[in-house]
Amino acid sequence: MMGSSCSTTTKAQTQQNTSQRTFSSAEAHGGQTPEAKHTAMVMIEFQNEFTSEGGKLNGGVKSVMESNNMLEKSVSVCQFAREAGIKVMHAPISFSKDSSDNPNKGLGILKGCHEGSLFEEGTWNSEICDSMKPVEGDLIVQGKKGLDAFPGTNLEELLVANDIHTVVLAGFLTNCCVESTMRTAYEKGFNVITLTDCTATTSEEGQKASVGGTFGMFSKPMAKDEFVALFDEQ
Repeated sequence: MMGSSCSTTTKAQTQQNTSQRTFSSAEAHGGQTPEAKHTAMVMIEFQNEFTSEGGKLNGGVKSVMESNNMLEKSVSVCQFAREAGIKVMHAPISFSKDSSDNPNKGLGILKGCHEGSLFEEGTWNSEICDSMKPVEGDLIVQGKKGLDAFPGTNLEELLVANDIHTVVLAGFLTNCCVESTMRTAYEKGFNVITLTDCTATTSEEGQKASVGGTFGMFSKPMAKDEFVALFDEQ
């Protein structure tokens, strides 16, 4: 009886885990050559809190931003994407003033968001910066409260509705929200590309560790110009 119960539970868990994948094993798109009509840029947290003088976190990421010219390259790659027929999606994060919607405000980086009143909704700090403001045709991911851009948001819904096979990631923080989103996109069966020079974090050491280490485990890391060249060749 106990064995039967365990077997049933394991089977149910397996079915649940399988249902959470966007693409089955046979349908997974990893490693494919991206096609513009099936590709989306997911631009993570290009908000004043990070990008702009006066943002509470700008001082921490400014050095890496400047060393790889990430903001200017991110603006440029979005312009290219729109012209090429690639969908541009923006994934900002925000919290209510009392942090009641912060999913884990007693631990780690989300605790820091709570205690520092970071990304408070309705403030300049939480707004997408001027140079990366969405334009007509762009899509906004709604509901991002945690590090990974999938849980609790409409990101997967937007990707499926737009027949997206390749997810291209950029933004903040390289070793936090970008990598968290990368891992989930990979697990769900998307082809994943991460733009190494369109990301930034709080130290050069952290940037190099992700770009030269974990990125290659869950995505195809490439520079912005390498990515653009993929479509010049098509």
